Amino acid sequence: MSLPPALDLSLDLLRCPMCRTRRLHPDRGALRCPAGHTFDIARHGYVSLLTGTRATSGDDAAMAQARDRFLSTDAYAPIRKVVARLSADSAPEQATVVDVGCGTGYYLAGVLDQLPGARGLGLDTSVRALRSAARAHERAAAAAWDVFRPFPLAGGVAEVVLDVFAPRNPVEFHRVLRPTGRLIVFRPTRRHLAELRGRVPAMVTIDPVKEQRLHRAMDPFFEAAVTEQVEYTTPLTKQEALDLVGMTPSARHLSRADLNDDGPLPDQVTVSVLATAYRPR
Repeated sequence: MSLPPALDLSLDLLRCPMCRTRRLHPDRGALRCPAGHTFDIARHGYVSLLTGTRATSGDDAAMAQARDRFLSTDAYAPIRKVVARLSADSAPEQATVVDVGCGTGYYLAGVLDQLPGARGLGLDTSVRALRSAARAHERAAAAAWDVFRPFPLAGGVAEVVLDVFAPRNPVEFHRVLRPTGRLIVFRPTRRHLAELRGRVPAMVTIDPVKEQRLHRAMDPFFEAAVTEQVEYTTPLTKQEALDLVGMTPSARHLSRADLNDDGPLPDQVTVSVLATAYRPR
């Protein structure tokens, strides 16, 4: 198996997750470090760098399929455009972009379209989502990794780190960013999907102190350069409403009965998110 072109493009970013400092090189359908640690490249094009106990919090197959279907409607295209604009405002055309919790690669692909000379690397725990992420863009590589562990990346390699609706690791964000780089974080407000939450009470709620927790976590490492709000309503078919619920963490707690017991699902929904571009301290 030959090395996927996008993975070859980002190979110099990667470090052996066991040795931490050694580079990886291709070897018969895998990546290997000089100490002999070997990491398989899946036939779908992503590399699995996870070691030891495997994380299980990533999207399962049904969640990833729901995400693929919903994002293909372009209902979240306004969010994608803001992700791409904030990234382009912060980075040279030849930038390296690391998307942590990349999911299916939807937002990373939008950034790379905006930066024709850039390369991207998406990290996620979900094997099913990574299958899509590895195909999302010709310059986007994908690797299986857990955001809560030290990243298998060299320090100071990224001009942009993306965190779009994903868990955060401020220490590692800071380590892999260049001093002039930007961390771009998107998170929902309490109005996000309010109509769905009203009809489906079992959905996961937004923590009312989410913003305070975010600022406490980021403050030792980053200062906010700009914050924007993206808010709009978008129409929903019943299938789109089901997919929107099904691609969120709520899907782990809901059954089809939960979605049908509370009457009809809304035919439109409010999308409301905050976006902050951070400078490293």
